Amino acid sequence: MAATTTSSRPYSLAIVGGGISGLSLAITLLQYDVPLTIYEAAPSFSEIGAGVAFGPNAGRAMELMSPKIYDAFKKCKTGNVWEAQQNSWFTIRVGDARKAGQDGYVKEGKKVGDKLFDVPLTSGGTRGGVYRAHFLDELVKDVPANVAKFDKRLVELTDAPDGTGDMVLHFADGTTAQHSAVIGCDGIKSKTRTWLLGADDPAAHAVFSGKYAYRGLIPMDKAIELLGEEVAQNSQLFLGYHGHLLTFPIEKGKTMNVVAFNSRDTWDDEKWVVTTSKEDMDADYAQWGPHVQKIVGAMQKPDIWALFMHPPCNTYTKGRVCLLGDAAHATTPHQGAGAGMCIEDSYILANLIKEAKDVKEVQKAFVAFDAVRRERTQKNVKTSKDAGMMYDFELFGDDLDEIEENFLNRMGWIWNVDLEEQLSQAKKIFSGEDKARIRRGYEK
Repeated sequence: MAATTTSSRPYSLAIVGGGISGLSLAITLLQYDVPLTIYEAAPSFSEIGAGVAFGPNAGRAMELMSPKIYDAFKKCKTGNVWEAQQNSWFTIRVGDARKAGQDGYVKEGKKVGDKLFDVPLTSGGTRGGVYRAHFLDELVKDVPANVAKFDKRLVELTDAPDGTGDMVLHFADGTTAQHSAVIGCDGIKSKTRTWLLGADDPAAHAVFSGKYAYRGLIPMDKAIELLGEEVAQNSQLFLGYHGHLLTFPIEKGKTMNVVAFNSRDTWDDEKWVVTTSKEDMDADYAQWGPHVQKIVGAMQKPDIWALFMHPPCNTYTKGRVCLLGDAAHATTPHQGAGAGMCIEDSYILANLIKEAKDVKEVQKAFVAFDAVRRERTQKNVKTSKDAGMMYDFELFGDDLDEIEENFLNRMGWIWNVDLEEQLSQAKKIFSGEDKARIRRGYEK
């Protein structure tokens, strides 16, 4: 058994995956003296260096979870630079020149690239964009060295042969580890998800969302030179036909993060990230307006990122295994809520496991977590896909009035969640007060 703390609890947990989900869960559980080991496939903790957005719901979850996590977030986060834009999620503009009429306007008084409207934040809570790698570096500082095992790529889970009911984790290097229970934080290509749902279940594997993206980082000085201070220093979203582009400041305003999206019907390459030419990337935006063409022109590394997502599944737990974060509900990034949902997950599950005195109660924690988290997180997967279609004039066409009305009402259910109330509901299921939901959980 590979427990790595001196806890008196008679169980040990394996956390598979050392990304943001796995680390935030581990840091919170360690506060409560829960014995655990993190198994990470890479040789060290590492994240792809790209920007990630956290909404105010995620900020509240971090504040509730752990001062260490919240302090790491505050240290890394960047919001809009301008004081007047602090309460704006994104400023919406049309970026595609094909939307303009013969008079050059996309609607009365508005040309391509002009501000149409702001999407205001409707909830309190700390929010902002982070450079993913920097945020991970801050989280790692609060993980004791003996808690993590590296170069441990999970390939299979089996029941322990000793009759304990434990799980045995099998790794690509030929080694194994035995734990009382397993939490899969192993992302969109999760092996724990495949084991839990069964390889033949269509929901066990991610599907192509119909979108791909180019990502880039532009030094803020260069971005201001190209776009002016207002556009460069605050979050922007440019709408278009079968594509959109968003930017937001990271690294305390030193860098502008760029994600440029486009559409295609299928993805046939076995790799999800492929290199293309600068010419092909520029061609995707050849008919767009000057703002977008300047941004795309400044992006130097034309890698294409295929955007996959998880179909809805009917459970996040089976036996002594539970899925969390992207392993449970990998989503497209179009609502900026995927990473925040992962943080919410960690808050709820950690505070349930905190109450578990034995492994049977850990299983109860898994059932309660599934009962309160699945509907919300899968709703985000669906609505995020819809949002990407809306930005790309594929949901309501290019009706800017309908898009504005939808935009202004789209994000409230994500940002305004009462996480403490959700935890209270989960604890009632855990303790046996909500017997109907417990029964449904165990019948799966």
